Amino acid sequence: MARLQLKKIEKVYPNGFKAVHGVDLDVRDGEFMVFVGPSGCAKSTLLRMIAGLESISGGELFIGDKLVNRLAPKQRGIAMVFQNYALYPHMTVFDNLAFGLRLAGTPKAEVQQRVRHAAGLLEMEHLLERYPKQLSGGQAQRVAVGRAIVKKPEVFLFDEPLSNLDAKLRAAMRVRLTELHRTLREAGQPATVVYVTHDQVEAMTMGERICVLKDGVIQQVDTPTALYDHPANAFVASFIGSPEMNIVDAQLSAQDGGCLLQLGGRSVALPASKMVQLGGLAGAVKFGLRPEHVSAGPRPQGDSVPVQGTVRFTEHMGSEVFVHFNVGELALSARVPPDQLNGLQDKVRGATHTFHLQLERSHFFDTTSGVSLLRAS
Repeated sequence: MARLQLKKIEKVYPNGFKAVHGVDLDVRDGEFMVFVGPSGCAKSTLLRMIAGLESISGGELFIGDKLVNRLAPKQRGIAMVFQNYALYPHMTVFDNLAFGLRLAGTPKAEVQQRVRHAAGLLEMEHLLERYPKQLSGGQAQRVAVGRAIVKKPEVFLFDEPLSNLDAKLRAAMRVRLTELHRTLREAGQPATVVYVTHDQVEAMTMGERICVLKDGVIQQVDTPTALYDHPANAFVASFIGSPEMNIVDAQLSAQDGGCLLQLGGRSVALPASKMVQLGGLAGAVKFGLRPEHVSAGPRPQGDSVPVQGTVRFTEHMGSEVFVHFNVGELALSARVPPDQLNGLQDKVRGATHTFHLQLERSHFFDTTSGVSLLRAS
């Protein structure tokens, strides 16, 4: 397969709108890279530029050692799977898979071998004689992936391929695509994959690394765990995680050799570990804490502090409960196991309840730039 390098890539449209701002990215040979971000962040535009379906306004794009800026899509060694699978309705699954190979003049025996191999990888040998109208959404999606596999490309590009499937089928296809990537790698055929999605669950479960985009600018590129535990800025912190991180206005001030966090009219002492990471910082900040680090039950172990909150509403999700409450005028949420509600389930809207904030897991961001203020400990 191939390494993919983007160097200062830009996209400017004829009306002057700049969609992509000097993107630098190195996708390793055989890596599964996910582009994620909200609608309009240019993730699909960037993918189409890699594919050659959008022109590059500035910068250099390399696939392997080859500069491909001016190469046609068919010369780039890529295969792309779109949101709409675009299968030929008058052809069987076998013929859909074989069409591109036949067009390229591939010998008949090799066409048979490649199609059968792809069908085996995707467990769809029994579908080869069916027509697209006889397929389910998940089966059609597998055919589209198979059509990419038979080309033996250097880079696979996926543009939100699961967005048209229902939630259960999406989850199953996430597993199938991830396993396919690992199967190809173990078979000595490592597949370099760039996968675009707006769904952070897809990104977190599928990507070996994730590139978070906003307004055509890379915010952070890292492993799923690193993105979740060490977000580079408030945007990444709020975008990665469900429910999203609590991020609210707060103040830091020094007192008696320690550091106080003023939150919603209440003052709580920060643990020593956070004081070290903040390096004596004082003043206005954005305070962040993930909902699972807010307890509604007995005080957990560690550097947690109790705060009185006013219950707004609860969302029962089966294995967990999302509790939304106010501390002063600040709106926060907690992610709580049902057996740790500590009587909260009997309380009505407006009732008070003691919550515990696990401040050793807290984050702090600059109020203007949103950049994380925490130093490596």
